[in-house]
Amino acid sequence: MQSLQPFFIPLLMLGMVGWMFYAQRKQQKNRAESLSQIQKGDEIVTIGGLYGIVDEIDDKKVVLDIDGIYLTFDRSAIRNRVAKGATTPKQPVDTAVIESKDEE
Repeated sequence: MQSLQPFFIPLLMLGMVGWMFYAQRKQQKNRAESLSQIQKGDEIVTIGGLYGIVDEIDDKKVVLDIDGIYLTFDRSAIRNRVAKGATTPKQPVDTAVIESKDEE
């Protein structure tokens, strides 16, 4: 038992460091995924605390509309999305239901 004691603390420390790297990588992956889902029309908050609506977005920069003033930020300056854009996808109209109502 005495021979295992010197290895226990370094192995425990190595495990803790490994867990920290894993958690940090997972957090970076989640942030990159959430930034990639931002689209035109979404309301976001910057790391400086400015709220704005996305007017343009590409890989490196984002243009925000803040009460009629357009500001350009680096994409990494986005903290998070507050609200999804007001644009809704168009749904196909079921013409069979409409025609059957007209016949009655």
